[in-house]
Amino acid sequence: MESKYNWNLKEIFESREEFDKTKKELEEDLEGINSYQGKLCSSSDNLYNCYNLYEKALEKYEKLYGYGMLYYNLDMSNQEGIKLYKEVESIGTEFNTKVSFMTPEITYSENGVVEKYLSEDERLERYKRDILDILKEKEHILSKEEENLLANYSELFSAPENTFDILTNAEFKFGNLKDENGEEVELTESNYTIYLKSQNEDVRKQAFNLMYKQYSKFVNTITELYLANVKATSVSAKLRKYKSSLEKAVTNDDASIKVYNSLIESIHEGLKVNHEFIDLKKKILKKEDFHMYDLYVNPFEIEKDEITFEDARKEVENALSVMGEEYLNKLKEAFDNNWIDVYAKTNKKGGAYSMGIYNVHPFVLLNFVNSKRDVSTIAHELGHSMHSYYSSSNQTIIDADYTIMTAEVASTVNEILLSNYQIEHEKDKTKRAELLYELLEMIRATLFRQSMFAEFEKIVHEKIENGETLSSEDLNEIYYSLNKDYFGNNMIVDENIKYEWERIPHFYTDFYVYKYATGISAAISIATNILKQGEPFVRRYIEMLKQGCSKKSIDLLKMVDVDLEEKAVYKDAINFYHEKMKELKELI
Repeated sequence: MESKYNWNLKEIFESREEFDKTKKELEEDLEGINSYQGKLCSSSDNLYNCYNLYEKALEKYEKLYGYGMLYYNLDMSNQEGIKLYKEVESIGTEFNTKVSFMTPEITYSENGVVEKYLSEDERLERYKRDILDILKEKEHILSKEEENLLANYSELFSAPENTFDILTNAEFKFGNLKDENGEEVELTESNYTIYLKSQNEDVRKQAFNLMYKQYSKFVNTITELYLANVKATSVSAKLRKYKSSLEKAVTNDDASIKVYNSLIESIHEGLKVNHEFIDLKKKILKKEDFHMYDLYVNPFEIEKDEITFEDARKEVENALSVMGEEYLNKLKEAFDNNWIDVYAKTNKKGGAYSMGIYNVHPFVLLNFVNSKRDVSTIAHELGHSMHSYYSSSNQTIIDADYTIMTAEVASTVNEILLSNYQIEHEKDKTKRAELLYELLEMIRATLFRQSMFAEFEKIVHEKIENGETLSSEDLNEIYYSLNKDYFGNNMIVDENIKYEWERIPHFYTDFYVYKYATGISAAISIATNILKQGEPFVRRYIEMLKQGCSKKSIDLLKMVDVDLEEKAVYKDAINFYHEKMKELKELI
């Protein structure tokens, strides 16, 4: 396979000797950092010198870890790669151990001392954001003894999620179904979605019923696991003097309770639009009875379109040319200079991701199989890469990272721009309808489905925090009722759907899923304004990408006219959904 389709990891380290040299330098930096333990805040010189060493060490560690992970992911059976990855994991443990005193010492410093250093020592301006973020959390930090006690219990707090993962991934067997060719195949979590998208109704129905038959058998066990997780989160929030587990979660996300509530309220106000899409699906499929297992099939998908990587590249570049010459040239650099490991290979890590390495460049892992759907993955991952490029080029390594609230925005903006380009340039009516349908389904699944999940979480947590006792029947009823609300009267909300909440792993990372819905809402707003306003808005958007985490997420998005606390951004996303629905109706 041509080298231009593979990563060039020599851009990180030319040789093993260079890797070892950097590792030794990191060890020296970490010893230097550790020498400030117990006296970090005794002077502004100590605080500056320690942070200066920390910045240098962080850059070396990111290169070492990135190299080890990327090398390993290329061939996960390669013994040399396995050993290297274990080595960088050990380096990570050592790094975290050596720097772990910094946050507590700043937190427990005498009131006003660190603030005084920040106001008087100009050198600390470089680290001000990070230090102030630590100080802001002071009111939620417990005594050293209490923090130590909680730390010792942290493994127990993660037990419900770990048990859930083992139970559902390693021990669940869903049974066999007959596929489109009449062949008996085993149903698994990984192929479930494939069978739900089958054009054969019987295949979809078999998959749906087999999946939830298994979950129904373990509903009481999974209820106990989930509620134990909810209670642990609630207790932790209370101990840390938050009013609720939701307040703790949104504060840590750089968001607010108002963001969460505005999202759910706006979605409820726009549910009729989602019902309209369900009605349209039913009409297109010509089904008198439209079931939950009919939800994911694309009726316009006649055959799997194939595309070469070179043509996929052209499509992505053409679609993103609206981003201007600078952005486009950097995309071309990514394609031409080994930023991307393109093709699926034996023992290569599955899926796709973008990993930024400071002062090198982002690295994109793909598993391209010449499918048209891979084009969207390329645009998505390069959105992350461009975000990493801009933030790393304009911020220190400490401020170059970006929060989960903004992480999915840049990638989804690219997806929407690509989708818009593909729809506009597709001459075949059926294929255009297929593209529109896929865009609508992506919005439904991300904006409405994830908001439904978010509402479920909010209801359950509030009930637990109000002292209510919940059973598996209670959870099933809450989830079933939400499905009826979100899908409307023309959908047969099958009884088995009440078990679906059991298989959502994100519920064990409390109040995570709402960020998918806020992310797509922000992305729709930004992509729409890029297409409407052109270069002036693109400049503002790129300026936002350059900020990394130097500002709060809510404030960053305000730079591009997105206020997640107000309903307007969510209503605009729902209106966009509605307009695309009208376009699809005109084609059928």
